Amino acid sequence: MSSIHTCSDARRLAKKRLPWMVFDYIDGAAGEGHAERLNRERIQSIRLQPRVLNNVEQRELAVDVLGSRCLRPFGISPMGMCNLSSPQADSWLAAFAAKHEVPVGVSTAASTSLERMIELANGNAWFQLYFSGNEDSSNALITRARNSGYKTLVMTVDVPEVGRRPRELRRGFKMPFNLGPSQLLDFSLHPRWSISTLIKGRPELANFGGQYGAFERTASRAGADWTLLQRIRDNWPGHLVVKGVLSVDDALRMQAMGIDAVQVSSHGGRQLDSAPPAIDCLARIRQAVGIDYPLFFDSGLRSGEDIVRAYAVGANFVFMGRPLLFAMAAEGQRGLEQLGQVLTQEASIALAQLGVRCIADVGRHMIVAD
Repeated sequence: MSSIHTCSDARRLAKKRLPWMVFDYIDGAAGEGHAERLNRERIQSIRLQPRVLNNVEQRELAVDVLGSRCLRPFGISPMGMCNLSSPQADSWLAAFAAKHEVPVGVSTAASTSLERMIELANGNAWFQLYFSGNEDSSNALITRARNSGYKTLVMTVDVPEVGRRPRELRRGFKMPFNLGPSQLLDFSLHPRWSISTLIKGRPELANFGGQYGAFERTASRAGADWTLLQRIRDNWPGHLVVKGVLSVDDALRMQAMGIDAVQVSSHGGRQLDSAPPAIDCLARIRQAVGIDYPLFFDSGLRSGEDIVRAYAVGANFVFMGRPLLFAMAAEGQRGLEQLGQVLTQEASIALAQLGVRCIADVGRHMIVAD
């Protein structure tokens, strides 16, 4: 029997099985966590209007995204060091992407090389770039991605400085691990995780070393500017997505300079505790850029109904993050598939309740005004 029926189930089980340090790294947020909570609460406050007697027996959840047909209405957000949740997490996410033909974001800070990830994902992978502060190093990673067959580059722009996340600071989280007495006690009390990690080897930053230099997670990236983005746009031949946008003015500027899609995101509340709810920013940006410009969304999604809510507000596609890590920490690859099925079923049932047959028919007219 399935043990995961909601995202909350996955989180609850992961909290039992992960070391405290790892759980707080994945689950943590900037400051006191107000922005992270507000993201979820604001999404959940959106009311959708049910409709009846519309013959919705046959429903379609596939979505067209940048010229590709995705079989599920959500993709996988780029997340660094996924293998902390489980030693094979990266490969399971890639397998999920291949099976369901959805994009998996391959982080600059992935535990598996970008070449291996696109192979495992059967081409369903997007490379996510953190500007390193060294443009030559960043360009080398971009060249690797192009040579490996990546068609979509995602530039994350909302981490000029890494947000201060007290929960992971209290645990002494660092990469590589700083093994003091509290960490050793933590690992000893979570033997399932510790033994599997010992057998498979501790997660490493697989896209660095040699000519690609080192990756410092807390290094400043504040030197990135619009001219850098323009150079990347000029030199990248495929689709370019900019992730981490909350400002209407920024989105309009990106639209004007030929960015293929903007991903509205507050980094899951992990960067600025006083940031506005990302879902409200999505509504404002959609109104500003018009109905035809591609907008993607992440931050605060915790159910299939949340996914439908985001489409109603104005998203063309959405991405899930932390809940997938919790599902794998809880039940491995089986947990990932369980949660993926839950999210898909919830979205499908929501469509039936709303009286529509496909995600493309979801729109702002379904939102009940306050």
